[in-house]
Amino acid sequence: MRPLKSLRWIGSSYEDYMEFPQAVHDTMGYAIHRVQEGKIPRHSKVLKGSQSGAVEIIDDHDGDTYRAVYTVKFAEVVYILHAFKKKSKKGIATPKSDLDLIRQRLRMAEEDYRTNAIKEPDVE
Repeated sequence: MRPLKSLRWIGSSYEDYMEFPQAVHDTMGYAIHRVQEGKIPRHSKVLKGSQSGAVEIIDDHDGDTYRAVYTVKFAEVVYILHAFKKKSKKGIATPKSDLDLIRQRLRMAEEDYRTNAIKEPDVE
């Protein structure tokens, strides 16, 4: 059994996630835990384009759609980049403003990982 990857929240993603209804917390919390185990959760999709490396977890509740976006581009850390309630009723596409924020936070996660990553010991 592998150890769980650590979890880091970028920007306001934790506060935004905490605004979700309890039923959404239950579903997404379980999905995030599976990601930490190195597994792919159900109801997720890989984002394409300049957000490559990001995955979206989707949960519908009480007529609304909630999304949490994470990345596992880094060996020991899962970064939660964005958590939001989808406001647009047009199709299933992620709104451009959210995609822009995900791109920005992906860069923030890369910087955080460079400066705070657990360094592997040198093997001689």
